[in-house]
Amino acid sequence: MNSHNNGEMLVNEDNYKPKVDPTLDETLPPLDSSKIEMPKEGLTSLIGKTSNELIKNLGEPARKDPSLYGYDWWIYPINDHYYVQAGVGDGKVVTVYVTGSDVQVPPFKIGQPIAEIYTSNLIETNINLEYQNSSYRFELSEDDMNTRPLFMVGDAFMQLYVDKFTGTLSSIRLIDAATLIKQRPYEMVYRGELLEENPSAEVNEEEVERGKERQIFDITNIFRVRYEMKPLEWDPETAKVAYAHSRDMVESNIFSHTSKKYGELSDRLEAGNVIYQIAGENIAANYMDAPAAVEGWLNSKGHRESLLNDQFTHLGVGVYKKHYTQNFIEKWQE
Repeated sequence: MNSHNNGEMLVNEDNYKPKVDPTLDETLPPLDSSKIEMPKEGLTSLIGKTSNELIKNLGEPARKDPSLYGYDWWIYPINDHYYVQAGVGDGKVVTVYVTGSDVQVPPFKIGQPIAEIYTSNLIETNINLEYQNSSYRFELSEDDMNTRPLFMVGDAFMQLYVDKFTGTLSSIRLIDAATLIKQRPYEMVYRGELLEENPSAEVNEEEVERGKERQIFDITNIFRVRYEMKPLEWDPETAKVAYAHSRDMVESNIFSHTSKKYGELSDRLEAGNVIYQIAGENIAANYMDAPAAVEGWLNSKGHRESLLNDQFTHLGVGVYKKHYTQNFIEKWQE
C-alpha cells in the first residue's frame, strides 16, 4: 500500500474585513463599460426568480443542502457534463454556481479560452454599487483579475472561475447584490450602514458540513470527466478518515497533512480499516463553501495532480468548520 500527499496546503487568506471609506461618493458612477445585459432566459435569468420558477426551469432538485448564508443549495447534478447549484433564500434564487463542459451561460461558455473573454469584455478592477442607501466598492487584486474576475449582469453579478493551467473558463457563479455584499469575496470598502448576514439559529452546522462534502464529491467528478478521467466512487470509510482529519486540524489548531495524534495519511487509513493500493490527500482551509474550495484545489499544482490522478478509484471527503479534507484511494483489488 502506498500513500502520499502533495506536500502543499491550501489556505484561503481572503477573509476580507470591510473598511469604512467616508470619502466614497454617495452616488457611485454606473458601470456601463463592463455591465452585461441580463438575458431573459437561461441560467443567468434565474437570479431573483421564485423557487417555483426554478422548478419549472430545472425540475425538482436531487437534494437540498443548507448553507451558513441564509439560503439552501438546491443541487442539480444533471449529468457528468452539466452541474448546477442554486441558492434559494426566502423563496427566491439569490446565487447559482454552474460547471460542466455542456454548460453555457451567455455570453460565456464553460471551457471558453479566457483570453477570448478578456478581449471581448472590459474587466474592471473596481466594482461600484449602491444598495439600501449605502455605497459599496469591491476592489479586485491582480490575482482576482486573473482567476476570478467579476462582472455586473443587469442588477446582479457574475464571478468567473478561471482554470489557470489551461487558460479556460472553469465555472461561473451568479450572485445577487445582497449576497455579494454579505459574502465579501473581494476587498470591500463602504459608506453607510454595512449589510451583514445574520446567522440563523435554526441552521444545523453538521448538516451544512455533510452537504459540502457531497458537493465537493460532485464537483470533483465533473472536473475529472472534463479532463477525460473516470469519475470516482464515494467511499464511506475513507470519508470518516477525512472527516476525522479535518476535525483534528481544527481542534489541534495545526493545519498539516501530519497529525501529532494520528500520524500520516497511511496511519489514519490503516486505523480506519481502509484497504487500498495507493492513496492521496488534499486539504484546504477558510474557503466559504464547497465550490470555492474545489476551484482552489484545481488551481494549485499539487492538489490538481491528486484531483485529476487517473489511478484513483474512490473518494472520501470530510468537512469540519471551514477545514476541508479529500482522501483519494485506489481500492485494493482481490
